[in-house]
Amino acid sequence: MTFGFAPSSAASSSTSTASANRLLEPAEWAAAGIPLLRNPREVVSGLHARHRPRPATAVVAVLDPDERLLASASFTRRQAPADGWMFRNALLSQLRRVIPHDLRRRTPVRTAVLLYCRDGDARWTEEDGAWMWGLRDACTLHGLRCGSYITLTRDGWQVLGEGRGGRRPNADSSPEPFALSEAPPPLPRTGGAASEVLRRAAAR
Repeated sequence: MTFGFAPSSAASSSTSTASANRLLEPAEWAAAGIPLLRNPREVVSGLHARHRPRPATAVVAVLDPDERLLASASFTRRQAPADGWMFRNALLSQLRRVIPHDLRRRTPVRTAVLLYCRDGDARWTEEDGAWMWGLRDACTLHGLRCGSYITLTRDGWQVLGEGRGGRRPNADSSPEPFALSEAPPPLPRTGGAASEVLRRAAAR
């Protein structure tokens, strides 16, 4: 895989100019204290298997403190210039659709991550910077922690700003067996004499 940053006009602009354009430079993203995923490949593989993204598809997911999937949604990016404000609104709309906000909490406990499937190589682009800006702002408005921004290309996947990535899954690969941890289903209610008989029979 190729790591690094693609040349762009934003790369030579100042931080204030980047903010005015509603995008985040890699240095700004790295300085934001984004929490690291313990097992990014499991998260990527799970979202890839669940949503099967193609280029121009964004997948936003909400994880609990144990990195179990609570909710996720995917949508196709509109053909328009990259703009963090537009991306923020699209992400916020999807988050509001799939999970209640956490604005009443003093400290966020759930984390939103974004997987974006696109053409090109793994290097940072202005479009990535706009998605980063949009994710950070959407998380603030929905009471969530801003988590990782992950790109998925034909070269593989990469957690931008961390240097972690892999060749599979990629934009062309078939989904792997579903691996993303989810909150376990509630245990069946038990009790009474019938349940005791069943429990003893199962123990034999």
